[in-house]
Amino acid sequence: MREAPPKDPLTPPPSHTGHRQRLRARFMQAGESALADYELLELILFRAIPRRDVKPLAKTLIGRFGDYASVISAPPARLREIEGLGEAAVIELKLVEASATRLAKNSVIERPILSSWSKLMAFCKAQIGRLEHEEFHVLFLDRKNRLIAQEAQGRGTVDHVPVYPREVVKRALELNASAIILVHNHPSGDPTPSRADIEMTKQIIDSAKPLGVTVHDHIIIGRELDASFRALGLI
Repeated sequence: MREAPPKDPLTPPPSHTGHRQRLRARFMQAGESALADYELLELILFRAIPRRDVKPLAKTLIGRFGDYASVISAPPARLREIEGLGEAAVIELKLVEASATRLAKNSVIERPILSSWSKLMAFCKAQIGRLEHEEFHVLFLDRKNRLIAQEAQGRGTVDHVPVYPREVVKRALELNASAIILVHNHPSGDPTPSRADIEMTKQIIDSAKPLGVTVHDHIIIGRELDASFRALGLI
């Protein structure tokens, strides 16, 4: 009796192969808008899990984290809690997040920030919009309001992050920045500035102004909405 040829370990079973081919074709023909969140996740998981139906896993991820963006930005430790999601799949998901952040950053780097506000907001949201803890970032700008650097100045808890105004201004002087934009997130989703946010911003402005550094704005990023201190009349 003839022996069956050995199976290619990287080839999924036939029943899954057809689904994968159809999903890839639909993506290439119609784009991401034609796919549900879980289907986009399937496309990512195909690379890391070549021989298993990943639709149930993709739907489990959406059920746990809420939507595509929240899955992609979830901390690796939280992703590892999902049964069936191995390290290779976690890496694939975080690579997608890193790619999105890099694309958003490249759209604003060395360009006048104040004339590309929508791109700036997209960049900020890609950086910290989905974090489960507060982070305080500073965008350092040159005399033409082009981005010199973007740095995290503090990491905190779900509702607080320590910020040291003198350190923010000191770093601006080190980078020879003429202006800065303050950015932090509210994991609760509500971007309304707190009394502490307002006071901290005032302290940074008071420290920066005598040294020739302008604070253009303080932006608070929520899950869906954001708040601008300048638009609110707080700067």
